Amino acid sequence: MTTTVEIRGLTKRYGATEAVRDVSFDLNAGETIALVGHNGAGKTTLLKLMLGLAHPSAGTIRVLGDDPAAGEFAARRRVGYLPENVSFHAALTGREVLSFYASLKERSLAEALELLDRVGLGSAGARRVGTYSKGMRQRLGLAQALLGNPQLLLLDEPTTGLDPALRLDFYDIVETLRREGATVVLSSHALAELGERAGRVIVMKQGHMLANGSLDALRHIARLPAKIRLTVADGGIDAIPDLVGTMARWRQINGEVIELDAVPEHKIELVRRVAGAGSPIIDIDVMPPSLDELYAHFLRQQGAP
Repeated sequence: MTTTVEIRGLTKRYGATEAVRDVSFDLNAGETIALVGHNGAGKTTLLKLMLGLAHPSAGTIRVLGDDPAAGEFAARRRVGYLPENVSFHAALTGREVLSFYASLKERSLAEALELLDRVGLGSAGARRVGTYSKGMRQRLGLAQALLGNPQLLLLDEPTTGLDPALRLDFYDIVETLRREGATVVLSSHALAELGERAGRVIVMKQGHMLANGSLDALRHIARLPAKIRLTVADGGIDAIPDLVGTMARWRQINGEVIELDAVPEHKIELVRRVAGAGSPIIDIDVMPPSLDELYAHFLRQQGAP
């Protein structure tokens, strides 16, 4: 496995404020990482440190083998970045904006125009950016981040302003890059989206890293109950107390649906019971703890798991 980013004991101070405090982790080729945390957690500072836009107060960072804080950061051309707030010169056309960024990365105009088509702006390339909607400016920002097939792609709130169809297109593009070996870092508050697409989650709070692992690993650490939703046949509600016993709390959502809170060690046995012969259950859905629930859990904890 190829490591693209190595961070060891990284700290960044702004005066008396520590925006990032003693953080260590690696990012690897071919993975998508969700970087989550409240405002002020240190997410954007970490991205700036990876880009060389901010320099560490302590610790070390290597990006694609280079030190971003060094005077010459040769790896920058292999890094794509989409900031949270995209801003382009309103008088330029979309094509002119992307041509400018292509020249900075020493990429061809043909590649820039192909990316405009890829993000759905081919027909609007001759229009001035000042006439673009927020979603169109976001797509233009994504196109400039994708220039040069970056090996490391840093995306800060990337789906802001995108409608549902364009969000799906965006994640298709990101998944293609990941399969081709890129490292993709998604920093966002849209946790429901990230939980479905990130292979690893890093949770930040007040500059500290609280958790770092796959969703399954974080679920194992958190030990939060899964929800088991049961659809019950007519007249079958009375059988629920005997089926469930004391293994789980349960509640009736409506006349036909029961929801159980199942701790990990009881989940399989509960499913066996409610799916057994003679059971009045006609449908079962098992919903593990979501990224939203895990995030809230780790924020309530003190220290790192």
